[in-house]
Amino acid sequence: MIKNTLFLDALKGKTVERPPVWMMRQAGRFLPEFIALRNKYDFFTRCRTPELASEITVQPIRRFGMDAAILFSDILVIPQAMNIEVEMKPGVGPWIPNPIRLQKDVDSVIVPDINQTLGYVMQAIKLTKEKLNNEVPLIGFAGSPWTILCYCVQGQGSKTFDKAKKFCFTQPLVAHQLLQKITDTTIAYLKEKVKSGVDAVQIFDSWGGMLSPTDYQEFSWKYIQQIIDALKEDAPVIAFGKGCWFALNTMAKSGASALGIDWTVTPQTARKLTGGNITLQGNLDPSRLLSPPSEIKKMTKQMIDDFGKDKYIVNLGHGILPNIPLENAKAFIDTVKEYKSYV
Repeated sequence: MIKNTLFLDALKGKTVERPPVWMMRQAGRFLPEFIALRNKYDFFTRCRTPELASEITVQPIRRFGMDAAILFSDILVIPQAMNIEVEMKPGVGPWIPNPIRLQKDVDSVIVPDINQTLGYVMQAIKLTKEKLNNEVPLIGFAGSPWTILCYCVQGQGSKTFDKAKKFCFTQPLVAHQLLQKITDTTIAYLKEKVKSGVDAVQIFDSWGGMLSPTDYQEFSWKYIQQIIDALKEDAPVIAFGKGCWFALNTMAKSGASALGIDWTVTPQTARKLTGGNITLQGNLDPSRLLSPPSEIKKMTKQMIDDFGKDKYIVNLGHGILPNIPLENAKAFIDTVKEYKSYV
């Protein structure tokens, strides 16, 4: 039995003494112990070596004692498993040498056997569960099909993902074939993660906000909905769409256990748009962790007051930045742990 159930209780909508807290990208780049490993091993070696991935996952728990761990991995292990070459280029980030642009490219994309191609992730989960020793729950994750498509078609990160959009708007049938293959792979992948021991899953739609509300429904949300439908009986599902506040009303009816909220919407508006009945997660601007610790404490307390302590998971509005001082991250986590409701 997991000793600290705050995170799982919040996902179930239970009354809690205080809200749980974790941070997106907490397993990684702002921690000196992570940087020591980064200096020894390249990015995908860290992802593919269960001992390294599990160690990186538990590092922030040891240091700060968050209420949930998130498995160290990357959303782009999915396209790698689907026969799409993905590199991590220093100074560039994700790099796809042969981007998907035509029907023949999509034809060469496979829906893989998950245990053959991504078995190392399942091994990392099992090792991580041993290291966590039932102290806190473990979150598994995947990128949304649209977000994965963005990288696979664009070939790298982008401010506009213009090539990805052009692909969808000029070859919609081909785009939907690719999106469906990614969706099928993601469902199989997340189901295996749950079987291997993760306690909840999160879908990251990092580039959902690139689309208009109409295009979002067409090219992103309907595939996320398929994933939620396939997983919700197996484990709690958190759906996080960055820049997708316009879809919160639809998302709230999806069967997800919680919705991630970015910093561009107020807690009050997010509660209103979602009907007040679903657990929300977020939404401090990650750059705000550059503020003085005293300011971070004040803002974090205010954020909890605004969301309300129940049906709420404290988090950032996106991943923690690499240049955040450790004492600032600690101020954020400690404020939540010390939170007392006076209502």
